[in-house]
Amino acid sequence: MNRRNFIKLSAAAGTIGTIATPANAAGSKLNLVEADVAQLQAAMRSGALTSHALTVHYLARIKAFDKSGPHLNAVIERNPDALAIASALDAERKASGPRGPLHGIPVLIKDNIATADAMQTTAGSLALIGAKAPRDAFLVTQLRAAGAVILGKTNLSEWANIRSTRSTSGWSARGGLTRNPYALDRNTSGSSSGSAAAIAASLAAIAVGTETDGSITSPASLCGLVGLKPTVGLISRDGIIPISHSQDTPGPMTRSVADAAVLLGAMTGVDARDTATAVTATNTGKAQDYTRFLDADGLRGARIGVVTNARSGNPYVQQIADAALLVLKARGAILIDVELPNMNKYGDSELDVMLYELKADLNAYLAEFGQGAAVSSLKDVIAFNLIHRPVEMAFFDQELFVRAEAKGGLDSPEYREALANNHRYARTEGIDQVLAEFKLDALFAPTGGPAWLTDPINADHYGESFSSPAAVAGYPHITVPAGFIAGLPVGISFVAGAYAEGTLIKLAYAYEQATRHRRAPTFPASVTPHFG
Repeated sequence: MNRRNFIKLSAAAGTIGTIATPANAAGSKLNLVEADVAQLQAAMRSGALTSHALTVHYLARIKAFDKSGPHLNAVIERNPDALAIASALDAERKASGPRGPLHGIPVLIKDNIATADAMQTTAGSLALIGAKAPRDAFLVTQLRAAGAVILGKTNLSEWANIRSTRSTSGWSARGGLTRNPYALDRNTSGSSSGSAAAIAASLAAIAVGTETDGSITSPASLCGLVGLKPTVGLISRDGIIPISHSQDTPGPMTRSVADAAVLLGAMTGVDARDTATAVTATNTGKAQDYTRFLDADGLRGARIGVVTNARSGNPYVQQIADAALLVLKARGAILIDVELPNMNKYGDSELDVMLYELKADLNAYLAEFGQGAAVSSLKDVIAFNLIHRPVEMAFFDQELFVRAEAKGGLDSPEYREALANNHRYARTEGIDQVLAEFKLDALFAPTGGPAWLTDPINADHYGESFSSPAAVAGYPHITVPAGFIAGLPVGISFVAGAYAEGTLIKLAYAYEQATRHRRAPTFPASVTPHFG
């Protein structure tokens, strides 16, 4: 997209691109496109902005950038009740004040998170069209209670990218292909593709993604965002279309660390339907205000392990990581080179655990949330895809579904051995061992490489990634923007032990405030050079 068309689209993308703020005797303006939650709340508190007007603004941007223009395909469905919800929250604010920092803030959620409203919950699959959720997922209940406006659902890699080893991330039969706002011919990674592209393009204030291994952190890194994968069980998995209860977790995808902290706190809470949240409560307290960790001097004295066996083979990525390390050191961090052992000892067993748990967990989800759909089991989904092969399997197959259906139950010795293997090598003899041995607060590595060219013929080619150690362990992982390669964002990662989200937020925030690498996308068609 050329600059002239971009300017035209920007002008058309809503009636309130900027607003006057109250404290502005000099007449300065708040840019709503990149505004964070705190700025939006300040504007609403002053009366310069309403939730209804903000929701109108985001819906206009979705129309201009997602459904036309660059046609990002990030939002799979808009909530027809969003404006009414926003108006009601405006009236409540006027009558009794805001509920908290998310009051009136529009949020997008991934289309594998159930909502008992007019919207579908499909994981991008045509097989789940028509399913009527009997209730909201727990995290949705939490967001509504916090006063958030559920603006819509985001597209994703279909079934959260567990259907095939040869998939194209960001594609679903229902939603089509999500495009990367930093280069439309490049991939968003997955599976939280739509959440990443939408927030990068400022189609909402904040978004929720989900991760089993890399599905928050990878698309966040490729789209210039902060992505926080929490400890498994910190946020309830109730009402989320599952892959693996050992690794699945929802988490924030935002343009700033501060917004991630606010959104994380709003989604946590003890849920009787997810017993892991009770364990979480004993470690973090029933409610957690993660904004208290937003310390611009948070790197001072922090002991950070630089994972030498996770260095990038791409020299441009490693240059960005090395520059980040200089910032960490200049801000007072103590850097220790470490090797993270056993990273190659859970590749096969990780997939085995996923396939066993996929069969059990998906069947349980469909029994409660799949009423009205054409399928009620994984076996039914496989059959549906075969019948609808021209649309569901036009680009890749479902061999992982078939392998999962062939697995036994969760009492299988093979499953138990694989799960024990994962925990031993990722936790006890992996992250836990290194953190304890070197008395570290966190580990550091580049999150991965820049976005690759989307290629449905040859499928994804991810390259490097630092997502698996924390994913397999079930431990928290945050990625934060660190720079650009040919206009494509690259992130760096901090990983720590269970329930150390506060530490990661502190480190990431201090780095973010010292560097400010986040830049809004301009939606170029490509950044690939032409060779004559």
